[in-house]
Amino acid sequence: MQDTMDIVNNIERVYDSNTSFQVLKDFERVLDELDMYVFDNWEDGELASGPEISRHWVKCRFSWPRDKMPDPMGGKRLLDYDCKVGYIKDFMIKPRQIRTPDDVRPESNKGKLDREPIWIVEIKMPKKLISDIWSGYQEQRDFDAEAANPDAEASAAVPAQDADMAAAAPAAAPAEGGEATI
Repeated sequence: MQDTMDIVNNIERVYDSNTSFQVLKDFERVLDELDMYVFDNWEDGELASGPEISRHWVKCRFSWPRDKMPDPMGGKRLLDYDCKVGYIKDFMIKPRQIRTPDDVRPESNKGKLDREPIWIVEIKMPKKLISDIWSGYQEQRDFDAEAANPDAEASAAVPAQDADMAAAAPAAAPAEGGEATI
């Protein structure tokens, strides 16, 4: 059973740790590169717990309302990349918004706790997949940078060519007879 406070504490832990935050961004990059968000409801998932980093795996759990289950074909796509995917029916405990006196817990000023049905999708992703996608991302970024500024490489080569021409210039200068020697 999931609790709202557990999720809030997990998110605080992720933001307080640069490593966890970076791993979570890399995890999401893999999901994006594998086109997970083209499948129904995958973009609506919320981080429930994780990332849990072990020697060879990174595990995250995401939650969806029960009526918005993510398309299982997306999970099947992850299986093709050696990920492990599990679907769990669970409940989220949330405090009720107070509108009437019946919405208040006895001997408290807080709202009653309601159980809302949810789906939990647990994704266990190999670190090798994350690093492979990261390497491809870096290569693509370098390629895009070169494509955006093609003159950078050419302008870096021009001074070297000018220096070579300057060094060769005296040999190409006309001799005393008026003819150029090559």
